[in-house]
Amino acid sequence: MYQFNENYNQRVMSQEMTRSFVSNVFLWMFAALGLTAAAAYLFGTSENLISMLITVTPEGYAKTSILGWIVMLAPLAIVITMSARIHKMSVQNTVLLYVIYSILMGMSLSYIFLIYTTASIFKTFLIAAGMFGVMAVVGYTTKTDLTKFGSFLFMALIGIIIASLVNFFMHSARLDYIISIAGVLIFTGLTAFDVQKIKQIGNAGINDGDLMAKITIHAALTLYLDFLNLFLYLLRFFGNSRD
Repeated sequence: MYQFNENYNQRVMSQEMTRSFVSNVFLWMFAALGLTAAAAYLFGTSENLISMLITVTPEGYAKTSILGWIVMLAPLAIVITMSARIHKMSVQNTVLLYVIYSILMGMSLSYIFLIYTTASIFKTFLIAAGMFGVMAVVGYTTKTDLTKFGSFLFMALIGIIIASLVNFFMHSARLDYIISIAGVLIFTGLTAFDVQKIKQIGNAGINDGDLMAKITIHAALTLYLDFLNLFLYLLRFFGNSRD
């Protein structure tokens, strides 16, 4: 009887630790989305601020400024740095880079306010949030091992990246439509896959507090990118042009 109670208590503690870890991951993800949304809206609705990123030539063409290129490329450098130095960086520096990354992403996405109406952006955000939420619940509660789908999803992701690069030169509307549909499906699936993976990390019961804090930030970044990409692909369908 004592052994049963001890095992039961251990399972309860393990479940509570997992829930706490997953909750922290989502809190950090929501914080990043909030910073990104605020920065995007601030720059996208201010002519003075957006002009720092995009300049207009005398011929009337939009041109990315030097600062604009820095803002676009810096997030990639930050992600590479965070991934390569996860064991060497302090928790404070990891959090700092995460915050800077979120703000820079917001600045680089501010252009969507120049292309789409604010109402349609907000509507698409709600649709993306609903889809993301459903798949997150599926990933957390399902008993099915989604690992077998992971390799397929990553191969498909590489496929749409290559297709997007090709279409950058082809300018095919049909291919762009196919890429958009594939992007929605892939990041919908990746959401469930990543949430289950994060739950498994929580179940592992890592005792190193600093390492766990950094893993939390990295997990939040993964979900943040899942949501952001899902939102951007959905925006191609639900965004109403300002023209």
